[in-house]
Amino acid sequence: MESTAIDTVSVLGAGSMGHGIAQVTAMAGYDVTLRDVEQEYVNRGYEQIEWSLEKLVESGRIEKTTAKETLDRIEPVVEMDAAVADADIVIEAVPERIEIKEAVYADLEEHALDEGIFASNTSSLSITELATNTERPSQVCGLHFFNPPVRMELVEVIMGEATNEETREAAIEFVESIEKTPVLVSKDEPGFVVNRILVPLLSEAAWLAHEGVSTIREVDASATEELGLPMGPFELADQIGVDVILDVLEHLHDVLGDAYEPSPLLLEQVEAGDVGKKSGAGFYDYDGDGADYQAEAADESVARRLAAVMANEAAKLVGGDVADADTIDEAVELGGGFPTGPVALADDYGVDTLGTVLETALTLSGHARYVPAAYLRERAAVGTFRDGGDFETIAIEHPTERVVHIVIDRPDRLNTINPTVLEELDAAIDRVEESDARALVISGRGDRAFSGGAQVDKIVDTDATQVEMIETARMGQRVFGRLESTTLPVVAAIDGHCLGGGMELATCADIRIASASSRFGQPEHDLGLLPGWGGTQRLQWLIGASRAKEVIFTAEIFDAEAMVEYGFVNELVDDTAAIDRAVELADMIAAKAPIAQAFTKTAMDLGRHDVEAGLELETQAFGALTSTDDVIEGMAAFEDDRDPEFRGQ
Repeated sequence: MESTAIDTVSVLGAGSMGHGIAQVTAMAGYDVTLRDVEQEYVNRGYEQIEWSLEKLVESGRIEKTTAKETLDRIEPVVEMDAAVADADIVIEAVPERIEIKEAVYADLEEHALDEGIFASNTSSLSITELATNTERPSQVCGLHFFNPPVRMELVEVIMGEATNEETREAAIEFVESIEKTPVLVSKDEPGFVVNRILVPLLSEAAWLAHEGVSTIREVDASATEELGLPMGPFELADQIGVDVILDVLEHLHDVLGDAYEPSPLLLEQVEAGDVGKKSGAGFYDYDGDGADYQAEAADESVARRLAAVMANEAAKLVGGDVADADTIDEAVELGGGFPTGPVALADDYGVDTLGTVLETALTLSGHARYVPAAYLRERAAVGTFRDGGDFETIAIEHPTERVVHIVIDRPDRLNTINPTVLEELDAAIDRVEESDARALVISGRGDRAFSGGAQVDKIVDTDATQVEMIETARMGQRVFGRLESTTLPVVAAIDGHCLGGGMELATCADIRIASASSRFGQPEHDLGLLPGWGGTQRLQWLIGASRAKEVIFTAEIFDAEAMVEYGFVNELVDDTAAIDRAVELADMIAAKAPIAQAFTKTAMDLGRHDVEAGLELETQAFGALTSTDDVIEGMAAFEDDRDPEFRGQ
């Protein structure tokens, strides 16, 4: 594959998904060919695009000129060679039948560019299997858009077993370029992420009603009132189409086994032709009152059952390396409209609590859908999915495989630091150091403050004894010192206020990334105090004694540009971009040799106090490193002109 640049797009299939994808892509500025097997199908799809653009103009969302330019970029065609001959990426959106898709790929292969990417809009079929119908499996991926593509932000980017890195990166960049949010599905599993959560949820709802545990209206009321979902499972099934849900569920059943056995209630609905809103009736009558469930019908035990089933599916995805917890929550929130993703919901309930719900239901019914996943059992022993999920003021996130992100999670209090924050930060550092992480990012929640400093009413007690206040200072010094002395590279992502104890915390990081509107200062002298968590020492080591005294003595607020000039901030970025840049930088650093980085950081910190001791450690470390596997790998990679893959050995 010589190039991953995408300029021209072909969409195969002009149905509801195909024409929507073509419209979105053309609106982003791409030249698009829209192809179907009959001219009438292509014409119908093109007319739907015209209608959609007119509605956008009428609502004031786009200008008439934009609508015209969009239509001018779309070329409706029937012949395959005309559709794909110049396409850098071909997005297949034909009906969800493997035999239809296989025939399309056989025809497509003959006419497409050798370097072209093939992307399927399948919602559940195997990308790996589809790729076997081509001569370029490394250039095949999934791009699962959600209906309607014009409105839905999410696109699942699915990797087949053979999909290469160039295809993955090109696909992600393409999705971002059309102003959608890509969610990477790292492993080709049936249902991917969103359907693997939603379809078992809808299936469980049907089983509950079929078995007489609850009524249709009780289930829907429980989901909306107790879980906060935008609509109940039965109402959602009617919107999607009960037949569509059954198709996906039967596919999951065929591939994954009895845990996905369809409820007889779903089969009865489809056999009767009552498949939802599109047929006039489904679980509700849409020629009558439609979805007419009431809030008072909610049952908390039913909500727990639904939450437990979703948590179990999430555990299968995380444990199977399909997607991490954050990816699952983001995908379901964007694709399903959930206010809270299934992992966060499970942490709210307690994974141990939901595990007990599954075990009890398994005992009563014996059905395979209640068998707890191995990863769910593992996390139930901890109580939460996410490390740090049991904290009150701290969150631990995993933005990449090698980077851990500690967040001070008190946005309503400007992420100020109190004794609880210090205790939880201490515990969070323990967890990070026990993990496989190779770099650490620290930030505050939201864009108002990295940290507004100490929560004065909790830290400063004028009735406390001098000894008690000394202990408070020592606690802060010790915890902050741990962040400074950890052998992991630490990047602070600063957005908003970085004041007092917050600035002292940022000083402990190795590198500081700040948004342009951030503000810095040590205002303790205005309170009759001094920076008591290491600020009198670390700041002068970082920016020099004279500058440090200026910052502390004046107690003034300094803008971000001044902090760059003083040497406190390494890099300025646009507002709200600090975390993304910090994670990007941390991930790049994490790819380097971890043993060498640990020695380097320790030697530099030691040399700050004792140059001779620092030099001696540097000498000893240099000798020790020559016997590591990392050095062997680094030298081999240099000889082979490739990126090294360090293992920390």
